[in-house]
Amino acid sequence: MAKLQDMFTQAHRAQGGGGMGFVGKHRTERKARAAALVVEQEKIVAGSAEAALKAGADGVLFKWDGKDKDQLDTLKTEIESAKAHKENTATGLHITGGLDKLSSETLKELKDLGVQYVILPFNAPARLLALETKDLEKVIVVPMRKDENYPLYIRNLTAFEHIAAVLLDFDLTDKVGQLTIEEILDYRAVREAVRFPAFIQVNTSLSEEDAYTINTLGIQAVILSAKENDDATRDQIKALRELLEKVHQDENDKDGPSLPSLGRK
Repeated sequence: MAKLQDMFTQAHRAQGGGGMGFVGKHRTERKARAAALVVEQEKIVAGSAEAALKAGADGVLFKWDGKDKDQLDTLKTEIESAKAHKENTATGLHITGGLDKLSSETLKELKDLGVQYVILPFNAPARLLALETKDLEKVIVVPMRKDENYPLYIRNLTAFEHIAAVLLDFDLTDKVGQLTIEEILDYRAVREAVRFPAFIQVNTSLSEEDAYTINTLGIQAVILSAKENDDATRDQIKALRELLEKVHQDENDKDGPSLPSLGRK
């Protein structure tokens, strides 16, 4: 299926507006971006997914504690709504708890609900990586540790099968634009060690300097947490999308080659 790779690829392509014929769906014109934009919903709430997509998100991500099964009915409705608005939307689930009880049956159930990828924490049971569930991709959270041997250690992650991408859990929230060359090299060493496509979480106050610094890590998608206020979320999505478009355009305008893709080989 490779829905994540499709989302990463589409982010780098401009999309024209308009529709096909009199009944074709209208498509909003979108410029190419430095990375795909995913909006994460803290709660599975009706109407949140479609609102994020209308504001310009490329994908939607929901959080689930692994216990409240009642939320899964709402999740199914939300995914269906998202697909109705944008058929090729990548829909993910960030599983934060109940990991010991996850099984192949649970993952199959999530896939049947329309979930296309799951994000698993670094301390999730290793057996989950061995569970091959067709059409359900796995993303692993990779933390940053201040250890000179850590890049060598984390490189072993590439030996595992059934991993589609990683979420770099780098705490760059308040200092990304002020990182020194030495500091960014520490992060880059870890990024180079895990040769999977990568997500990174960003905050609402991401500046232009921050965005350019993050771009040096070779990121394929950014995750923005939605706010309770829908209007605020829409404004943040629009602002971040425009910033990603500018970074991408500036990279294209450079005389030298851009950074190589860090997709898995």
